[in-house]
Amino acid sequence: MNTSIGIGVVGAGAMGSGIAQVAAQAGHQVVLFDSNAEQLTKSEAALLATLSKLVEKGKITEAEKEATLSRMVYANNMEAFATCGLIIEAIVELLDVKQDVFRKLETIVSPSCVLASNTSSLSITSIAAACNIPSRVMGIHFFNPAPLMPLVEIIPGVATNMDMLQEVKALIAGWGKSTVLTKDTPGFIVNRVARSYYGESIRMYEEGIADFATIDWALKTKGGFRMGPFELMDFIGNDINYKVTETVWEQFFYEPRFKPSLTQKRLFEARYFGRKSGKGYYDYSAGATMPEPTSDDALAHQIFMRVICMLINEAADSLYLGLASREDLDTAMTKGVNYPKGLLRWADEIGVETVVQNLQSLYEEYGEDRYRPCVLLKRMARDGKQFYASA
Repeated sequence: MNTSIGIGVVGAGAMGSGIAQVAAQAGHQVVLFDSNAEQLTKSEAALLATLSKLVEKGKITEAEKEATLSRMVYANNMEAFATCGLIIEAIVELLDVKQDVFRKLETIVSPSCVLASNTSSLSITSIAAACNIPSRVMGIHFFNPAPLMPLVEIIPGVATNMDMLQEVKALIAGWGKSTVLTKDTPGFIVNRVARSYYGESIRMYEEGIADFATIDWALKTKGGFRMGPFELMDFIGNDINYKVTETVWEQFFYEPRFKPSLTQKRLFEARYFGRKSGKGYYDYSAGATMPEPTSDDALAHQIFMRVICMLINEAADSLYLGLASREDLDTAMTKGVNYPKGLLRWADEIGVETVVQNLQSLYEEYGEDRYRPCVLLKRMARDGKQFYASA
């Protein structure tokens, strides 16, 4: 790994600070920029506290801590990026704002400097279109918290130089990350495929099939998920989750599979963002008690099968459309959102034919395109095939 490459990070929020920490711990000189001086001060203090805790736990030595801190430069002027070889932008998810930043960066850095966005749902091609050299623009999407989450999605735009992309992919892998390559489509892999985990769970709640606690319990009990969908949305933040859902839906030309729900919208409007606001799908205020689930095994199985089949359908459709390889699709879901197993391997375990039968039943019952089985799944069921082996 070439640690001589200077790394720049735009934005000293939680994500940008985390990316900067990862790069500095990997041995790079890092410039962390933010126009807000107070935010830079907070980021510097947070890094010191984080590294000190790692020393206390025996994860790193005092010397490694000091070396990491010495590699960090905190800047409120973009000119500090002049000698960087890779810059990763991690700011607000607004296309025009990101494009403005990339235009400014091009006036400062060398022609060979790679410009990357940490966007979770915006088009890399659209961001690159603002640049004079779009071939050096790509997506490098970390997951929060960046120092702990192993997955990084690497995304080329239409004009991205693929040799340069492979070099950056190898560089990020050298930081100890699991990298996956994905096409520039809305939500990339994780934020596209995972929509069903939230959307179908909310749909079942709205239909009165089960409450939040029961759906969470069912998916943890039957599926082995670490967190149920409502717990997870409250953890992520309902403001973030709703906006990603809305963005993916709009960018897929209002595809029914990604349609947001009124339940999500109302919580967003009420500013019930989850844990960070004290209330979301659950109440986290002092003295509040968490509701108990209805422990019905048959109901739990029904909930699990409906959600898992929708997730598998989206993963299969992503493979069918060449979004990513079979292995990268499964890696993304296990490393990016901690699913207990890859969805395509899960399809083999459940049985592709069983998945198609469940989806077809929902499609016939509801008459909605959101439940239509993927062409690839139907063909595989017809031919008795599996994703990882012949049946």
